[in-house]
Amino acid sequence: MPANLEELIVNIPDFPKPGIIFRDVTPVFGSAEGLKAMTDLLALRYSGRGITKVVGAESRGFMVGAPLAYALGVGFVPARKPGKLPREVLSESYELEYGTDELQIHTDALTSEDVVLLVDDLLATGGTAAAQARLVQQTGARIAGVAFLIELTDLGGRTKIKQATDAEIYSILQATEE
Repeated sequence: MPANLEELIVNIPDFPKPGIIFRDVTPVFGSAEGLKAMTDLLALRYSGRGITKVVGAESRGFMVGAPLAYALGVGFVPARKPGKLPREVLSESYELEYGTDELQIHTDALTSEDVVLLVDDLLATGGTAAAQARLVQQTGARIAGVAFLIELTDLGGRTKIKQATDAEIYSILQATEE
């Protein structure tokens, strides 16, 4: 793993509330070297696995997923918040610590023939990724893996994802909340 990825992530203490360390990954996307390293690492790991589509969760999952889909030579499917997609959609709700949210994809974005890689920037509690998995499963597509730039290992996100899919879960970097 290139050491520069970890060095590019900025830890912001007490954001958005006291006791939380926010992992700002936007410098990875803003660095040509960082973006390339992240994309290359994920592409190397998932090439040759028959993946036909990458699904990225709004919004930073788009920044991981689109360049990765390009590197793999496959399509990209955005999993959007409600009201953002103009045609008929499939929806999946999920719990947040302060309420609920929802992800949507177009009904024709995936078929049962697709092999999908789910991506996002950060794995924390796993709610978004588990919702992505359930959303993809509505289409009959097969999930080949779930990948992240960074995982906060002490928040139990893997457990929640494993309740939704038995696909491999991978993160380039790991950190704790403390």
